[in-house]
Amino acid sequence: MRLFVAVNLPPEERSAAFRAAAPLRDARLPVRWVAEHGLHITLKFLGEVDRGLVGGLGSALSGAVGGARPFEIWLGGFGAFPSLTRPRVLWFGIERHPALELLANDVEHAVGPFGFAPELKPFQPHLTLGRAARAARPSDFRSLGTLAAEVEYAGVMRVESVDLMQSTLGRGGPAYSVVHRAPLACEPE
Repeated sequence: MRLFVAVNLPPEERSAAFRAAAPLRDARLPVRWVAEHGLHITLKFLGEVDRGLVGGLGSALSGAVGGARPFEIWLGGFGAFPSLTRPRVLWFGIERHPALELLANDVEHAVGPFGFAPELKPFQPHLTLGRAARAARPSDFRSLGTLAAEVEYAGVMRVESVDLMQSTLGRGGPAYSVVHRAPLACEPE
């Protein structure tokens, strides 16, 4: 199973973010766009995981985040990794909220005993909107700065759970499903 740990957006916030990114999609940039249902905040990508570990991972996540209190974060601002002139990933920003940083750290510690190496890069919360096609050239994105100025998105969401997600690859892109939901501010199962 291909798994990752995420904070999922409420449906209305996912829709708002998707609508706000429409000018970018309409520009026909060489980008593989994320479908509306796929917008989420990744806390940790796990990759291929043996099905037998799912129960233990779910319990570990519940234990790690169950004492954290729900909180609100701000979403908005457009950017690209590594830059707007040489984009590989296009994204909307997420507030660097201390509680979100702690949650990501708790997830790292929870999955570590299962053999998942810690991230070497600092946690940079974002909503991935799309990934540049492999054959894309920097010149394909000359208009991105102008387009970015036209994109307006700002939202607020309440973080109430951390989800262990399965990604199933298909012709229309990946399909995501919740394998385990670990609510905040609850006792571990």
